[in-house]
Amino acid sequence: MDDDELFRESVIRNLADAGFEADGVGDGPSALRCLAGSEKPDVLLLDWKMPGMSGIEVLRRLRGNTIAVPVVFLTVLGEQIYEEAALAGGAVDFVEKSRSFAILLRRIELALSGAKSESGDGTGKQQPAVLERGQITLRLDSSRASWAGAEVELTLTEFRMVQYMVERAGKDVAYRELYDIVHGEGFVAGEGEIGYRTNVRAFIKRIRQKFRDVDVDFGCIENYPGYGYRWRFDDGA
Repeated sequence: MDDDELFRESVIRNLADAGFEADGVGDGPSALRCLAGSEKPDVLLLDWKMPGMSGIEVLRRLRGNTIAVPVVFLTVLGEQIYEEAALAGGAVDFVEKSRSFAILLRRIELALSGAKSESGDGTGKQQPAVLERGQITLRLDSSRASWAGAEVELTLTEFRMVQYMVERAGKDVAYRELYDIVHGEGFVAGEGEIGYRTNVRAFIKRIRQKFRDVDVDFGCIENYPGYGYRWRFDDGA
């Protein structure tokens, strides 16, 4: 979805050449109408700046209507504040329009592989629908988390980060591993390691606060300065 018709058509042609079936619309209301139907796209490319309704508002409405289509922002806005807002809102990636189509294509492939991994492990076997460890319950089919029975309002990206740590409870998880969940393996943004560590710390800070909103004594995410984090169970589980 992009209001620049020439750019939109260019992306659609490139995607078609790469073997994808793609369609496009020029404004938010049109996109919402299309997505209200029974057939949903595998991934949605979304611009930020558009007349009438911004891309972030489209994303909010999608998530508010429990439409879980993976969203990749494709925009001229490269400032970190926009990227963080998009990811916090439930987008799976954020790509500047100045990047090559090869980069965009790789990000789309990563978004699609991430969506597939949520419904299966690639072997034809379904993953368990629920992951329970101590006081946390993760519903993998709906990306919902609860702590001691109280729902924790995590974004899709935050949920994936928590799931990754919980599945490796008691083990150290590097900043880089968590960063790759947000951006895709091999992606680099900001100033080297400082850039991606700062990005991960911001996510973990929000995640901790959301758990503390339902339990002021929550302390299961431990920090290992210079390396990363560890999920610790404090109830013996």
